[in-house]
Amino acid sequence: MAVKTLQDLLNEGVEGRGVLVRSDLNVPLDANGEITDPGRIIASVPTLRALVEAGAKVVVMAHLGRPKGEPDPKFSLAPVAVKLAELLDRNVQLAGDVVGYDALSRSEGLTDGDVLLLENVRFDARETSKDDAERAKLAAALVELVGDDGAFVSDGFGVVHRKQASVYDVAKLLPHYAGTLVAAEVEVLAKLGGGLEDNDAAPERPYAVVLGGSKVSDKLAVIEALAPKVDTLVIGGGMCFTFLAAQGLSVGASLLQEEMIETCKGLLERYADVIHLPRDIVVANKFAADADSKVVPANEIPDGWLGLDIGPESVDRFAALLTEAKTVFWNGPMGVFEFENFAAGTRGVAEAIVTATGKGAFTVVGGGDSAAAVRALGLPEDGFSHISTGGGASLEYLEGKELPGIAVLED
Repeated sequence: MAVKTLQDLLNEGVEGRGVLVRSDLNVPLDANGEITDPGRIIASVPTLRALVEAGAKVVVMAHLGRPKGEPDPKFSLAPVAVKLAELLDRNVQLAGDVVGYDALSRSEGLTDGDVLLLENVRFDARETSKDDAERAKLAAALVELVGDDGAFVSDGFGVVHRKQASVYDVAKLLPHYAGTLVAAEVEVLAKLGGGLEDNDAAPERPYAVVLGGSKVSDKLAVIEALAPKVDTLVIGGGMCFTFLAAQGLSVGASLLQEEMIETCKGLLERYADVIHLPRDIVVANKFAADADSKVVPANEIPDGWLGLDIGPESVDRFAALLTEAKTVFWNGPMGVFEFENFAAGTRGVAEAIVTATGKGAFTVVGGGDSAAAVRALGLPEDGFSHISTGGGASLEYLEGKELPGIAVLED
């Protein structure tokens, strides 16, 4: 893959030039609009700082949440601008629109080393349009903000699997480069054996994958892609109950995708020596932090009770597998880690991966809820070889799918 990098752009020179940067600043907010996990903002800083220090006029594009193609105050990037300014230790202007009068006038007033954050790019319906011509119009307006000698840096790995104006179409109109974050993510994921067909770097074995989260359907493609390649595939979280049901077990009131039971049966038949399911479950009488709970064997979940975490025997068994692995990919929590009473499974599995890292294993946390769990549970971020910023993009890459936002950077 021939892709120019941020360093290539810096070598060419950016002083006095406008540079459009697509960052992933889609951070979670609480009910008061306060950022609860600034991980993605922190990850965006190295690329932005390098451009600022080199004298570029930086215009940042990003989204937050899922607004419906029009301005919505609850999805404003205002709190992100404040945090970004704090991390960069310089003023970050926030435009009042995406490509309107305020964005244009502010961009024209930028001086070397200035940073302008456009308002949520998804406030413009053309950003996510399926119509190529509509997206192209928005892309042209975005390019106008940096001028004829501008450049585009793609640094939002969490969105490179989307064919959107600020991710894909802008790259077709400007000299384009992979930012520090995107380049690092692709390099890391290639080591896990996904994405590139000509990837000859086989992961070191034993190779273990840990998948959690709520739905089998969300992880089916990556299970089918990785199961033939790995030595161990651990399944927890809400999705494990569909697999348990496929074994003929009753799962009480636990999360269940009945339409996926036959699919899970097939997977268990094909990969019986690879797939590992929980042997015990922490069940609750309701979905709440203060619910009554108890540990039961996986084949004895009571009627009306729902599983909210894997049990201690399962943690010990999974940990024994993971601590001996040489390569580990983890995507998805083992339980409802947001509730203290149901966080032990996720913590135990994560600590086992940290132990593997300490023994020399190459370990990757696949973004999304897993990355949030690492920070929420106070686990050491440097206890993993890499924490991805893009859960969905990571999975699609490992499935072997072409990511539009990466493909468009290739020359």
